[in-house]
Amino acid sequence: MNQFLEQIKVLSQDGNPDALEQVLRATLKHFNSETGTIHRLDAEKQLLHLTAYAGLPPQMLDIVKTIPVGKGIAGETAAKNRPVTICNLQTDSSGVAKPGAKQTGVGGALCVPIHVGEKMVGTFGIGTMREHEYSAAEINRLLDIAKLVGAKIG
Repeated sequence: MNQFLEQIKVLSQDGNPDALEQVLRATLKHFNSETGTIHRLDAEKQLLHLTAYAGLPPQMLDIVKTIPVGKGIAGETAAKNRPVTICNLQTDSSGVAKPGAKQTGVGGALCVPIHVGEKMVGTFGIGTMREHEYSAAEINRLLDIAKLVGAKIG
C-alpha cells in the first residue's frame, strides 16, 4: 500500500471525532480539489446524512445536510451503488446535480459509494473548481480511500 493510502488508513482508524474531516482534507489535498463531503446512508429511510465536509459555502450546508437517495450527485451514487462523475458541474445538463449545486462553483465532481464488505454505508464526494474529467485511476483511488473509511461510518 502506498504512503498516502497508509496515511488515510491510520487517520480513518483514529478514535478522534475529527478523523473523517482529516481524511477528507488529506484526500482533497491529494486530488488537488477544493470541496468534499462524506455522507452516511440511512438505508431504512433512504437518506444520506452529512458526516464530514470541507470547502462548502455556508449556504450549501442546509442543502447537503440530508440528501434523498436518487437526488443529486451523492444520491445518484447511492441509488446506483457506483461512482458518478461530472466533468463540469456548471455546464452539466444531465439532470443528476441538484440546481443548488452550481452555487458551490465546482467544475469537476466525483462521488463514490462507501462500502463495508458488500454493504453500501455512504458516499464520498470531491470536487474541484476547474473543469476536470476524472480518470479511471482517480476513480479507483477514491474507491480505495472510501473502503478505508467505511468502518468509521458504517
